[in-house]
Amino acid sequence: MSDDNLASILLIDDHPLLRKGVKQLIDLSPHMQVIGEACNAHEGVQQAVLLEPDIVLLDLNMPNINGIETLKMLREEDVTSRIIVFTVSDNEEDVVAALKAGADGYLLKDMEPEDLIANLEQAANGSVVISPRLATLLAQALQSNRSADKVDISSLTPREKQIIKLIANGMANKVIARKLSITEGTVKVHVKHLLKKLRLRSRVEVAVWAVQEGLN
Repeated sequence: MSDDNLASILLIDDHPLLRKGVKQLIDLSPHMQVIGEACNAHEGVQQAVLLEPDIVLLDLNMPNINGIETLKMLREEDVTSRIIVFTVSDNEEDVVAALKAGADGYLLKDMEPEDLIANLEQAANGSVVISPRLATLLAQALQSNRSADKVDISSLTPREKQIIKLIANGMANKVIARKLSITEGTVKVHVKHLLKKLRLRSRVEVAVWAVQEGLN
């Protein structure tokens, strides 16, 4: 198993050369290590369940079973790792589909190597990570997909507003719990209620919504 001081990463990508390059890059970071690799969905899910990595870096465009379906399979197996989609696709539908399927981030493969490392380290610390040029696109998509009945911010409780701000700042449930002196379980309940009340599907969408509404 991995060193407890290092964030453990599982790579799921059907291109061996890319996996090798990303692994070599991650190995340069003193904060992370690759503990497993997989070339397809079934192998990836099996490894994720076995290894329980902190982060799964998941390719979107894989043969037979694509990244979105793989993501759904991982969540159905109750994999709690932070799942970051890593792809060449900046298509709005792909971004929205990934986040609705439970992704914790969406990064593009054309980003600079040092930016990839920085984003993965942020993700390991509980932050939501998304390639900068996709943030506006995502905000627009959420705006157009949202129900015409806009959520009244005044309907949120002070505690809910606190939690939204902390989510928007990239804090994980455990960190939010410590900061607010409540249990992690209580935070999870609040987040579940927030998603339902805001009609959103993921923490990433909550973070984007908070920025739009000036709550961050």
